[in-house]
Amino acid sequence: MKKFLLSLCMLLLTLLVVGGIAAFAIYEWASSDLPEFTRLSDYAPPQATTILARDGSLMGVVYNEKRYVVPLSEMSPWLPKALLAVEDADFYSHKGVDPLAILRAFLVNLKSGRHTQGGSTITQQVIKRLILTSERTYERKLKEALLADRLEKYLSKAEILAIYLNQSFLGAGAYGVEAAARTYFGKHAKDLSLAESALIAGLPQAPTAYNPLRHFEAAKLRQLHVLNRMLEVGMITLPQYEQARREELRFQSMPEGGESYAAWYIEEVRRQLSEIFNSKNAKALGLKLPFYGDQAVTDLGLTVRTAMVPSMQKAADAALKRGLEAADRRHGWHGPLARLSASEIEKFCEQQAFSPEQLAGGEWVKAVVTSVKGGEIQVRMGAYRGLISPSSLSWARHLNARAASAGVKSVRTVVAPGDVVWVSALPSSDPKSKEPASYDPKAQRPDKPIALKLQQMPEVQGALVSMEAATGDVVAMCGGYSFKETQFNRATQARRQPGSSFKPVVYSAALDNGMTPVSIVMDTPLTIVDPNTGAVWKPMNFEKTFKGALTMRTALALSRNLCSVRLAQQIGVNKVIKRAKDLGLTSDFPPYLSISLGAVEVVPLNMAEAYTAFANGGKRAQARLILEVRDSTGRVIYAPEPKITEAITPQNAYLMSYMLKQVVEAGTATRAKELNRPLAGKTGTSNDMCDAWFMGFTPSLVTATYVGYDQPRGMGKQETGTFTALPIFIDYSKRVFPLYPPDDFAKPSGIVTAVVDKYSGHATSSGDPNGITVPFYEGSGPNKGSVSAGSSSPKSKEKVTRAEREALF
Repeated sequence: MKKFLLSLCMLLLTLLVVGGIAAFAIYEWASSDLPEFTRLSDYAPPQATTILARDGSLMGVVYNEKRYVVPLSEMSPWLPKALLAVEDADFYSHKGVDPLAILRAFLVNLKSGRHTQGGSTITQQVIKRLILTSERTYERKLKEALLADRLEKYLSKAEILAIYLNQSFLGAGAYGVEAAARTYFGKHAKDLSLAESALIAGLPQAPTAYNPLRHFEAAKLRQLHVLNRMLEVGMITLPQYEQARREELRFQSMPEGGESYAAWYIEEVRRQLSEIFNSKNAKALGLKLPFYGDQAVTDLGLTVRTAMVPSMQKAADAALKRGLEAADRRHGWHGPLARLSASEIEKFCEQQAFSPEQLAGGEWVKAVVTSVKGGEIQVRMGAYRGLISPSSLSWARHLNARAASAGVKSVRTVVAPGDVVWVSALPSSDPKSKEPASYDPKAQRPDKPIALKLQQMPEVQGALVSMEAATGDVVAMCGGYSFKETQFNRATQARRQPGSSFKPVVYSAALDNGMTPVSIVMDTPLTIVDPNTGAVWKPMNFEKTFKGALTMRTALALSRNLCSVRLAQQIGVNKVIKRAKDLGLTSDFPPYLSISLGAVEVVPLNMAEAYTAFANGGKRAQARLILEVRDSTGRVIYAPEPKITEAITPQNAYLMSYMLKQVVEAGTATRAKELNRPLAGKTGTSNDMCDAWFMGFTPSLVTATYVGYDQPRGMGKQETGTFTALPIFIDYSKRVFPLYPPDDFAKPSGIVTAVVDKYSGHATSSGDPNGITVPFYEGSGPNKGSVSAGSSSPKSKEKVTRAEREALF
């Protein structure tokens, strides 16, 4: 017996030794290539970048993973409790691995015959998600346990728990509890109730299956399971449990900005951030980042404050949309979006998820025409019916080429049954109106027709950019009609001929080369022959007429082409090019006289920058969209100062503002007089009405408005800067000018004034009915009886009568 016991002891000892050696070998093997885990002490997951307006309001969020890292102190105290109750109740007592939990999970899985329960601790899950892969192998589980043990010695329990709560994917695109709180409940994590915390705590194991926005019943059952576990482990009392169980869950998302009216601005900010934080520029700024370029923007959790003023941005977007719609309608009906058969109409309506709220705020929806009888056009949108008002068809009085190609033969058959068209709600506040009742989304029923207007998506595009003259701060920017349809930003990317809006560059150079506002310039026929090629150029005015001898102020106000060409010819085209470069225009200007008529393409934003010199006493301001960038800790890492350069003299700027005010007072932009404040500007139209511009400015604000097709072609008769672009500027300015004082342009030293005859520019007395007060450079003055800039005598092909002169000024 003793011999047997001795043998048994020896066997057990041998097994223990062999087992120990094997365990040691396995440990050495598993730990020999463990990945580095100490980087978790500098936990920095991808975080969303937040873009703010100048007033701090949220404009947009840019991210790859929608995550906002917050410490435990900024979470509801119920959140960690709920999570631990359902995931790892012994978290604060184990050392990274919980053998009992592993055994319990093993027995449950053995009994069920499949993997239904895991025994991983919160620490192990952090290791699995941030260090290892999710593969289910014994090697990975062993490494996970070893790393969990080490991590518990390296980080505190609170640090590990905070990492888990910020890292987990929680469905609906939300990463971490802060993003989940914003996504599901429209609040911050620190404001969550017990019931809300329990729902979020139940998401990590199956975030898609338990997404309450898609699978509410499953999410509710999971929430109740979490609450039961909290009650079982003593984290909540029975009254707290009952209250949370009965609490009604109200789901709503916190606004993230990204409104369509701000989309162009946000995208330009994102593009600029990618450029600012590329590896070269970041290093020049002294910034050492974990990654650069686009990834820096989407993953670093930056907070970016921009120069955008939301009310101005909204006004710009609305004005540009209205202007483009009006321009497009002037040229008739395009035809329907599609034509459906009778069976296709039913299918279209069944598949269309329409609700009356979609028409709120003037929004458009697609509708299918069901009948056209007399003047009544009936349509359907999902289960709802509508009536298109006959009055809303007046703009479709003629057809364009697209309508003809679409098979519309006559205005009388603008639409037909089966046509898919855009419509909007028709407000009818006039009690005498014969239209159906005013549109009220809450009052609409499927059996009550909705009063509608026929709409059409413009093919013509445009841009509006508005910046403060003193700083270059871009307060509003719109790059087209619909960002959803195309992301091409015409404000920053479209290079288009500015037409006559370039002429102030020529006149500014002329003032510094012996000319005055009342120097005489000949508006007469001109033939220019290229000495090298023999090519002949005969520039013409828009109206193909000539007005003879005009003062510079009148010639600019009336935008006479021949006068601009003669000025450039007299002072030399190279001086015009130099002035363009002084003003910061970046285009490549060839040494040809045609540049004086705006033949070289420019970008609207760059034109606005150039005009800041006229508005701001000669100082040109570079456009600034980004005011400040903070990193995820709140530290300012980028804060550009305004970039201001001395482009022209204050005296030149003042004389230019004086002459460009005449454009509004009695020239091509007189419609802007209704704005009733000191205002200067210049219209512009390129050849064949391909591009229409208006550049308008006050001492405070410079605004560039452009309209044209993306593939340049004529917009149609009379689509000029005056008729097409100027109304957009006026619409926008009516809404934003009240934000700025109605100041006039300040007269600098070095400017004198004199009373002159408004036709000849000669000195006269203050009692002369034709006398006007004109500013001059100190040392210059009224004309002295001769005619300059192109002719020794004021002869012209067409005489200008006194009545015509009176009409000019």
